[in-house]
Amino acid sequence: MPTDPLSTQVFHILLSLVDDDLHGYAIIQDVAERTGGEVKLTASTLYAAIKRLLDAGWIEETTSRRRTSDDPRRRYYRLTAAGRQGARAEAERLERLAALARAKRLIPARR
Repeated sequence: MPTDPLSTQVFHILLSLVDDDLHGYAIIQDVAERTGGEVKLTASTLYAAIKRLLDAGWIEETTSRRRTSDDPRRRYYRLTAAGRQGARAEAERLERLAALARAKRLIPARR
């Protein structure tokens, strides 16, 4: 993946995978819940992003979470070291932008 800023959707997908391996529908639910519905992923948006993230080596498919009761077609995804590094770099970029906005008094200073 390029070092350009990540799309909101891609960043939230990576955030969903920071703590746990998840399947696609669980990622969609996690993003919607974490953002209070502000970010909504469609299946087509999710799987296009997953393909790019897999190709870039930022996530990988895993069978570690698969349960015997799971649909065998269900795929679980895991964040790789490169994906964690990319997500961290994006979070730091966003933090720098917020600091600039605070310095300009666009948003309130932290307490």
